[in-house]
Amino acid sequence: MNGIGGIAGKLRREGPRGVVRRVVRRAYQHLDAHALDFGLLPEDIADSTRLELGRVAPVPGGRPLVVGWLTTPPAAGSGGHTTMFRMVEALEQAGHRCVVLLYDRHHGSATAQAEVIRDSWPGVRAEVRSVDDGFDGLDACVATGWESAHVLAVRPTKPLHRLYFIQDYEPLFSPRGSEYELAADTYRFGFTNIALGEMVRGRLRDDLGVASELVPFSCDTTVYSAHNHGPRSGVVFYAKPGLARRGYRLGSLALVEFHRRHPDQAIHVYGSAVPDLGIPVVHHGRLTPEELNGLYNRCIAGLAMSFTNISLVAEEMLAAGCVPVVNSSPDARADLDNPHVAWASPTPGGIADALSDAVAAADIPARAAAAAGSVRTDNWESTREGVRRIIEHTAYGAPVDWVRMADGAGAATSPS
Repeated sequence: MNGIGGIAGKLRREGPRGVVRRVVRRAYQHLDAHALDFGLLPEDIADSTRLELGRVAPVPGGRPLVVGWLTTPPAAGSGGHTTMFRMVEALEQAGHRCVVLLYDRHHGSATAQAEVIRDSWPGVRAEVRSVDDGFDGLDACVATGWESAHVLAVRPTKPLHRLYFIQDYEPLFSPRGSEYELAADTYRFGFTNIALGEMVRGRLRDDLGVASELVPFSCDTTVYSAHNHGPRSGVVFYAKPGLARRGYRLGSLALVEFHRRHPDQAIHVYGSAVPDLGIPVVHHGRLTPEELNGLYNRCIAGLAMSFTNISLVAEEMLAAGCVPVVNSSPDARADLDNPHVAWASPTPGGIADALSDAVAAADIPARAAAAAGSVRTDNWESTREGVRRIIEHTAYGAPVDWVRMADGAGAATSPS
């Protein structure tokens, strides 16, 4: 009877939804379901203290490279994959050939995953195949995340130039423990590390004593730009409840307080599905970049939380004239030195204060125009050029000036 009474009490206090949550949590723990979230098969885990990669002969400088990009299967709209595919396109436009190798420990359909790439990133011409098909024919291969770095250290059986395109300091994605250390160890594998931004380079240097080549952050102003020069209203929240580094809980608590102060201001939410916040919210779900730009152009300010490297969302909001409210931290500030960012104390009240200041500001159209005008406009060209040159230098063993030909094929000058 105590068991039945206990369940009845929980039903009264928490409702059916709360009881179901308890049951699911217990089943999750009992079945060790969290093991499914670990991104590697046991046999694909490398150890920097045991690696012997050996020397790799330079590729002859008279021919284009074949470059692999090792990654997890992307979902449409993935920001990290979008940045990676910009680099793939840069190599292809310079006359090199690229191969995307997909690593999926759950063995999903490589054909279906390739279709996502073709539909979502139509400018990419690269062959797409499963990593299980091997590394034959590649001159070099680029890891793009900590899991793929382990795979790149373990799987190839022939000499291969190995590089690592590092968009964030990924140990911070996990609590201090096994996955934290497995991620940190990848930076000691001896690959050519390419750091996207000062935060990554600084963490590698200061935390691990590891060197890296630096390429800068950028913003896609071909998509994100300010076309609304009139009134704006409301705020927008990039919501990622499953990613702790995106500060969803702090952001949602701040929005509740913001709504209490400004019930007349609409709150727009996009990204992942979110539970009821207990306040009026306009849910947009997943949006295309063009749709996002339209939403940013309507809003006064937006939440772009990040507790590791700065989110690309912050500068994209700026480009559209939407003031980004970002939790203040040395990591987030390292690559976005912009006076129009509203840096907030990382508390619900501090974030709500920054949102309130933004919607109460004088002459919001002028502020939006100034924010949009402050954004760098090279559209990732410096980053693309830097990554291309680092890959070429690593593979050829010396700097090479690669010349784009009219027919899309490349020809190299003699190494200098």
